[in-house]
This record gives sequence, C-alpha cells and structure tokens, in this order.
Amino acid sequence: MSKIRVEYIWTDGHLPTAKLRSKTKIVDGPVKDVSELPEWGFDGSSTEQAEGHFSDCLLKPVRLALDPIRGGDNLLVMCEVFNADGTVHASNARAALRELAEKHADQEAWFGIEQEYTFFDGIKPLGWPDNGFPAPQGGYYCGVGSDEVYGRDIVEDHMESCILAGIEMSGINAEVMPGQWEFQIGPVGPLDVADEVWLARWLLYRIGEDYGVSATLHPKPVKGDWNGAGAHTNFSTKAMREPGGLAVIEEACKKLGKTHEKHIVQYGAHNEERLTGLHETCSMQDFKYGISDRGASIRIPMQTANDGFGYLEDRRPSANMDPYKVCAALMETVCADELVPA
Repeated sequence: MSKIRVEYIWTDGHLPTAKLRSKTKIVDGPVKDVSELPEWGFDGSSTEQAEGHFSDCLLKPVRLALDPIRGGDNLLVMCEVFNADGTVHASNARAALRELAEKHADQEAWFGIEQEYTFFDGIKPLGWPDNGFPAPQGGYYCGVGSDEVYGRDIVEDHMESCILAGIEMSGINAEVMPGQWEFQIGPVGPLDVADEVWLARWLLYRIGEDYGVSATLHPKPVKGDWNGAGAHTNFSTKAMREPGGLAVIEEACKKLGKTHEKHIVQYGAHNEERLTGLHETCSMQDFKYGISDRGASIRIPMQTANDGFGYLEDRRPSANMDPYKVCAALMETVCADELVPA
C-alpha cells in the first residue's frame, strides 16, 4: 500500500449562497470505490453549520474523482454533510435530490448545466483597464485574440483538469462580457451533474489560486449595460427524448409556469439583478416559454421543435445557484404525473 491524499470537499452553511470548503486526509491507497473512504468530522462552527458549544459535523464521501492537480492515485471526493447523530444536516441539499432521483429513476432524467463565471483580477474583471471600461459588448462572445478574450490559459488548464478528473465536461466558450467564460457539463443524471458542477467549481477556484485570479459566480458582476452570469439548465426525461416528446415538453413548460415563484426562490441569490428582461433574459416578474427565444424563461431549442422531441432549457438559474436545488426543483415540478406521449 502507498499513502494517497484525498481532498474532502463539501458545501457549507453560508447564506444566501453556500461556499465550497475542503480539507485533505491522507489514507492508504489506492482507493477504487467511494465506500472505501472513511467518514470524517469537521468543525461546523467555522462553516456556519453548527454552534460552538456543539460543533462537530460529519462528512460522508459520496462521489469520487481523480485529483488532476496532485496526480497519481490522489483523489477528490464530494461529501454530504450530516449532524453528529447521523441525521441529514439542514445545509445538505444533495440528500433531497438523492431521494427524488431514486423516486423518479424510471423517468431517466438528464441534465446539462451551462456554468457562466467571471474572472477578477483584484477588484476588476480580468483584462479590464485600470480606469474606465473596455469597448462595449459585441465582439467578445466566442472571441479570439488577446484584445477580445482574457484568461484563456486558465480556462484551458481548468478544462484539461476536469477531463482528467473524469468530469463529463462537454464544452467551453468565452462569454458576452469580457473576462467572462462558460463551461458545460452533461448531459448526465441529476446527482452526477450536480456533483460534477460543484467539483468543477472547486477546480476552477483552486486553479485560479495558481494564477492569482479569482472566479466569481455573482449573477451581475458588473453593473450597467453588461451581461449577467447564469447557469442555464437543460433538462429532459425519457418521454421528452422519444418521438412525440414535444407535447411532454410543452406540458412541462405549463407546469413550470404555475410554479415560477417557487423555482425562483431556489435559483440563486441576487438573481433579480440579472433577470431584468434585458441582456437575453426574461424579467423575474414574468414567465414565458418559446422556441429559440433567449428572452424567455424556458427556451425550447430549434432542433427540439424541428425533431418533435428533445429537451428544454431553463434560463432562469443564476450562476451562483446550487445545482442540487435546481435539479430537485425541476424534477419535483415536472416528473410528478408526467404526460407520456401516445
């Protein structure tokens, strides 16, 4: 046996937006399955998950990934948080999604999440002038060249790291605001996509340390006539992906309209700064869906409409959303008594 390092990663109790925490445990390796890793305690009073007089919380490993930074047999592990008595901690949003995933396993829900983020160099977005603003939006989206995009070396390192970790990353692109990027994960099942978004975020922050650059998920990182940052969530069930599935998708859109306010509460803090009806968003006060409409709450992709089956894109989640909560909200609303095509 050899000693390996395992980075235990979890989400804390910070409100309104949970933060990532992690610490390293040295164990005998190699480790082939998450069940081989021990549970581990931590001081919940330092993560806003417990009071100081009774501060022990429990980390239960639930998802393994190779550690692309340390290499070798070293690992990253996503954990759920439990109270000292073994009950689910109030901050543990994964537990609710786990139950829904088991309950609706027969519907084979798939998710793809488009995670936008913005690099900051100190107090300004990466690549922005020390005083004033860069040229207006227009040439930056999917741009190329040192006058159009900033931080590509970090983005490439992050993409490579996610691939080495076994994360199902499906693409990257420069976004509309300079210094802003996006990576996409999926399509995979609900627990997989949510775990992998959190792991990919952890890798983004950790790699940013090496460059002296931070990444923010704030939905409106720069005030004014600049795009915000979202986490568009693509969703489908088996019935949606089969012939006749467009009717199932339209029925799902109607359900989502009836529960709009309930979803918005779960879709990220400060989202009202982004969902204004401008910059490719629908106002938070409204709900609408449409084909190829990036100003809608829910977009039905053109290919889905042409094929008559496929998936929907929920454009409401903000970049700082908790993927466990967003996936749970979609499954809870859509998967109950789903319409099955004739």
